[in-house]
Amino acid sequence: MTKKRSPAPKQPAAIIGAGIAGIATAVRLALKGHAVTVFETQDTFGGKMHQFSLPGGYRFDAGPSLFTLPALVDELFRLAGREPQDHFRYQRLDPITQYFFADGTRLTAWADKEKFAREVEEKLGTPAADVLGFLRRSGRAYAATESTFLHKSLHKAGTYFSADVLKAVAALPGLGLTGTMHQRHASAFRDARLVQLFDRFATYNGSDPYQAPATLSLIPHLEHGIGAFYPEGGIYSIAQSLVGLAEELGVKFRYSEPVLEILTADKQVTGVRTEQDVYDFGLVVSNMDVVPTYRRLLPTQPAPERTLRQPRSSSALIFYWGVAREFAELGLHNIFFSEDYRQEFAAIFGQKTVSPDPTVYVNITSKLTSTDAPAGHENWFVMVNVPHNEGQDWDKLIQTTRRAVLDKVSRTLGVAVEPLLQAEHVWDPRGIEQRTSSFGGALYGSSSNNALAAFLRHPNFSGKLQGLYFCGGSVHPGGGIPLCLLSAKIVAELI
Repeated sequence: MTKKRSPAPKQPAAIIGAGIAGIATAVRLALKGHAVTVFETQDTFGGKMHQFSLPGGYRFDAGPSLFTLPALVDELFRLAGREPQDHFRYQRLDPITQYFFADGTRLTAWADKEKFAREVEEKLGTPAADVLGFLRRSGRAYAATESTFLHKSLHKAGTYFSADVLKAVAALPGLGLTGTMHQRHASAFRDARLVQLFDRFATYNGSDPYQAPATLSLIPHLEHGIGAFYPEGGIYSIAQSLVGLAEELGVKFRYSEPVLEILTADKQVTGVRTEQDVYDFGLVVSNMDVVPTYRRLLPTQPAPERTLRQPRSSSALIFYWGVAREFAELGLHNIFFSEDYRQEFAAIFGQKTVSPDPTVYVNITSKLTSTDAPAGHENWFVMVNVPHNEGQDWDKLIQTTRRAVLDKVSRTLGVAVEPLLQAEHVWDPRGIEQRTSSFGGALYGSSSNNALAAFLRHPNFSGKLQGLYFCGGSVHPGGGIPLCLLSAKIVAELI
């Protein structure tokens, strides 16, 4: 009788960085039977998705603030045989966003499409049928392309010999997705305010709507078709719950232990080196931005220069304010638009500076998590889109932008905000780069200001070194919570 052979043991895997993509990759590889160790420079997990508090009882999520596609988090718990709601809970937002336009118009983005369309018709004069038609086309574009462009590697030939690709190719001509996002929106709507509202979705991956391809007009479907959500306890709870799952699965986290070098021999990854030790690994997944991965961790290896020199996405200038008042007219997500959107993006991507009249995003988690601020107070996460760091005088830009933000918000709300500030912290592109190793502080790696941007992103694997893989916002399919989670899925499937 032939004795059955035991399956070969899976190679141990090292993951560099405990950002959300690194954590999700650790979970998936542990479920596949790999012994996984995550090396993190900071003393905690989360990357941009960390939390902190300011004196006076104000808690903040440091980085991402919008949560879409929660099923991608649920999937990780279900793969591990857990019921997601026992570990991680969230609610669907309604309304999603409060919009404040430069001319004084205020508009509520309701979760229900029909209700949102009626709001647009009432406030902006655009027929509800036009809004619903646009959102239907956005949904069709998303359905036609997500399986190919988001769930699979664009750098493997097998991806292009599938029914999903044929479906995507067949659908695109009828969706009017040529030109830029702005051109697409301007052809759909006459009202400049509504065009500006939909142009804003380019910022979801750090791009310029006046340059980014019209295919990105599918992004509104994430909010208005599938929904926007809020995790119980804030965005940080996403990372917190997944780290708990990873640890249950045996993943080891080594905090305050940055990787100094990825070790190789004969075109094969052999391990990593830190200040503490040298570790043997046959698999290494870098959740670090690809630029410092090559420049710092692989100094003797040839780098894909064309890829590394792609134009960077935008960064952020964030003011975290403890505010000694509650504002009933504000919600979880609030947008105060600039008067000249084209000029604002020209400043960011052309002049590499901050517009004197920036669009301001205000996120207030105490609206839904009351313990994030003292009673009668609010915690304001105030963000302006800015260029990535190229040596600008950020100290000066912070001062002028802070003044512009306070003036705009105070004028719009009819209340002087500055006297209400009880606590303050600032995070600029320099600090983002230093803490998260995002090259230049660019939040999404390379920009999508190019019709071929999706194909020019670094693949999720190395074409030169066996055993080396990449996840996170600087590689395919891109930045933001959902795409980072999908990069982890792609890496696990490739391995």
